[in-house]
Amino acid sequence: MWRELLSVALLRAVFAEFLVTVLFVFFGLASLLNWPEPPSILQSAITFNLAAATIVQIAWQASGAHLNPAVTVAFLFGSRISLVKAACYVVAQLAGGIAGAAILYAVTPAAIRGNLGINMIQNNVSPGQAVAVELILTLQLVLCYFASTDSYRSTGSPAIIIGVSVALGQLIGRYFTSCSMNPARSFGPAVIMGQFPQHWIFWVGPLAGAILASLLYNFVLYHDPKTFAQRLAILKGSYDGEELEKDGGQQAESLSLPSLVHRL
Repeated sequence: MWRELLSVALLRAVFAEFLVTVLFVFFGLASLLNWPEPPSILQSAITFNLAAATIVQIAWQASGAHLNPAVTVAFLFGSRISLVKAACYVVAQLAGGIAGAAILYAVTPAAIRGNLGINMIQNNVSPGQAVAVELILTLQLVLCYFASTDSYRSTGSPAIIIGVSVALGQLIGRYFTSCSMNPARSFGPAVIMGQFPQHWIFWVGPLAGAILASLLYNFVLYHDPKTFAQRLAILKGSYDGEELEKDGGQQAESLSLPSLVHRL
């Protein structure tokens, strides 16, 4: 654990998560400001789309570009990252969310700031309905993350696909909850403005959706060949990723249709 915690690779990845979350929150929240008229939902959805796609492209090699505690928790439950790395990522993302909101607050005239894009329930939506909507929105986002970053996928651009998924959530979620899908995006402006209206919704919904998506993708939609021992080693941060991919690829190959036909 200590070896991983003090490694240059982890420090680089954690800084990348902090940096891209700062940028994502800054650009995303900026699209919600009134100049002086409120932006259309389409305008903010496009901005979040472009911000997500750009940022995923920036940090893809450095950290995997989670920029979202819900995505990190999903990868933890899916045995994709260690507990130490997940904890460091979440701390960096929350710090990035606060920093991004703080920068926007500092550079925006007081008359324009409003509530700085704090997530709030809209249109008489009940707390239970809000949690359900956030769960569904985050479910599709995390499923998209897994599908577009799968080691067996050799085509397509994760940055573009994830950006589209973020825009999809924005187009629908703005009517219900101002659309979070990301606790760091909700936490940053709430801290800076000192306002936490039903803030728990924007943790419970996204995290529940992320965990459900992880279980669905890794155990239902796609059979992950990792053994319990491998999963435990990944959790501890003591498993060789290259060895894991090699083992997983060999097991997947052994279960492929041509291989089975040959055996028969």
